[in-house]
Amino acid sequence: MNGVSSSGGIRGALSYCVQQVQRYDYHHYLCLLELPANMRKAAFALRAFNVETSRAMDVASDPKIGLMRLLWWQEALDKIYSNKVIEHPVAQALTSVVSEHKVSKSWLKRAVEARINDANRENNDIPQTIEELERYAEDTTSTILYSTLQAGGIKSTAADHAASHIGKASGLLLLLKSLPYHASRNHQFSYIPAKVAEKHGLLVHQSGQSEIKKDSREALCDAVFEMASVANAHLQKARQLAESVPAEARPVLLPAVPAQVILDSLARVQFDVYDPRLAQGILGAPPLLFQLKLKWYSWRGKY
Repeated sequence: MNGVSSSGGIRGALSYCVQQVQRYDYHHYLCLLELPANMRKAAFALRAFNVETSRAMDVASDPKIGLMRLLWWQEALDKIYSNKVIEHPVAQALTSVVSEHKVSKSWLKRAVEARINDANRENNDIPQTIEELERYAEDTTSTILYSTLQAGGIKSTAADHAASHIGKASGLLLLLKSLPYHASRNHQFSYIPAKVAEKHGLLVHQSGQSEIKKDSREALCDAVFEMASVANAHLQKARQLAESVPAEARPVLLPAVPAQVILDSLARVQFDVYDPRLAQGILGAPPLLFQLKLKWYSWRGKY
């Protein structure tokens, strides 16, 4: 029996997915543990897929190899939706989930294509507006929430709208938190839009190209604050929809909690992404406090 048809193979593939999410996306791993047992299989497979595609460029020493990984996943999705066997545990788990829950291919394809487009950007090809980053967050982060809701059999326009806002907030905040990492790799703040950078005196033009200065900590904090404020507005909109969101959808939307934790951590360090406290604990919060907050929201049926 092949890996997809064998129940033992599926269990092994799902176990691998859980381990990957626990290792590389710990705050979302804790969120998924709060889901009803019948939703966890799909949720972990989808999150592991997100781990694979989000880390593709980071784990490769050569950007071309990272891009090849993403192109492989683009092709793998076609095979998954054709129920073809792929010798990769995350792909095997996804095949099982797609077969069982009829998760829309368009969302997963959109996520990979957005990462491919991002990988094809030159280092000095800076996004022009926050709206561009919001679209990127929608395509890569909100889509995972849409797919999880769908896998759980939840059909709710309010839940989808809340998922859109939470995905945008989460995506923007994780980009902000990773600014120092990307600056060290690419020698450039790849995810500060040109219009925001120019507004805060961070944009310089040299030899016909635009660059973002890395030597003005105060201006950088101001730019981060502006972008974090947009993320905060998305979280507030998601919470305004809470009364309309069905109870069974709210556990899926718990990623709003880690997004809020990043916001709170940034505020605590005056939006200085280089403050070492942001790297402590879970997203800058003490682990016990993070877990208690998550449990409290889950118990109250909130997000």
